[in-house]
Amino acid sequence: MTEPTLIRLNKRMSELGLASRREADDWIARGWVRVNGAPAVLGQPVPVDAHIEIHREATGRQAEQVTVVIHKPIGFVSGQAEDGYEPAKVLVVPAQRWDDDPSRTQFHPSHWNSLVPAGRLDIDSTGLLILTQDGRVARTLIGEDSDIDKEYLVRVSYRTQAHGLLTVDIQSVFPPEQLALLRHGLHMDGKPLKPAKVDWQNPEQLRFVLNEGKKRQIRRMCEAVGLTVVGLKRVRIGKLMLGNLPLGQWRYLRPDEKF
Repeated sequence: MTEPTLIRLNKRMSELGLASRREADDWIARGWVRVNGAPAVLGQPVPVDAHIEIHREATGRQAEQVTVVIHKPIGFVSGQAEDGYEPAKVLVVPAQRWDDDPSRTQFHPSHWNSLVPAGRLDIDSTGLLILTQDGRVARTLIGEDSDIDKEYLVRVSYRTQAHGLLTVDIQSVFPPEQLALLRHGLHMDGKPLKPAKVDWQNPEQLRFVLNEGKKRQIRRMCEAVGLTVVGLKRVRIGKLMLGNLPLGQWRYLRPDEKF
């Protein structure tokens, strides 16, 4: 008889969407997790069909976790401070909260605890950035099996021998075969990029929709076909739109909003 496949408990809890791996380990250490009726232990291997029970104190704490939507300005890094630049997290203060935030959540200093970016946005880019305390949200957006797409508006310039540096009406002279290459066929870091949706939004601006997020991917893609990015703004992550959220301000993600 074939032995059942075993998997680490924290990984299985993450796969089931119960918690992030770090969160699962914390719950296990606190005695808030049972497997097939018995108290769980850290590092425990379990069969994939194991019955996992979560103490209500853990689910209650999870319900209190917040996710923040920021319109990140240029000049802020997504995560830890680096090279003298501040993290976008410093914007999450009452004075910077959007006046039209539809959420009824009251700000509390504890919302800063373990508030981390679920994905990055380069220092010289602006737009939609998600910070979260909830490991489930992070896994949805940046987990290994995440398929959430992200939409960007990208203003470009283009240099040709015939026309020199162009900053207007680039669409009229940019070769269609190069546009096709942006959509599929480029390699980065020795690996092929996934197909992307790339179209002209106007004669100077492209719209990118990506299902992956390699470091400075759009800028490097554009460089590969002779374009230079002069402005990059993320306007959508999954179903969530940046909308009217003002630059430099933030709001809470509502319980009814999904990615």
